[in-house]
Amino acid sequence: MKKQVLAVDDEIGALTLIEIMLQRGGFSVLKARDAKEALSILEETTPDMIILDIMMPGMDGIELCKRIRSRPETQHTPVLILSARGDSASIVRGIQAGADDYLPKPILHHDLVSKVQSMLEVSAP
Repeated sequence: MKKQVLAVDDEIGALTLIEIMLQRGGFSVLKARDAKEALSILEETTPDMIILDIMMPGMDGIELCKRIRSRPETQHTPVLILSARGDSASIVRGIQAGADDYLPKPILHHDLVSKVQSMLEVSAP
């Protein structure tokens, strides 16, 4: 069965690109345009992994990551932050919020797919 990844990004172009890369890598993809949409998806289902952008309107990816970690269903779900903010302060904030890893945008197809695969292998029970 395909592993399911929830991608959260307010930029439709980035979201579509992430979806295409992951689908080519053999994953099933759920998409959310913002934190509110992501949280409502998480009420319905628990994906195998979550990929977040930081800069989003309303609740940002850091706050969303904290919310994901506070939910019993998703407290151990691997979270990857994928953001145009590649500075060390942003990376530290992301990891402190509970992200398992942090990659700067733009991302190459191979790098994203291999990162997702390795994070899922590490988290496998």
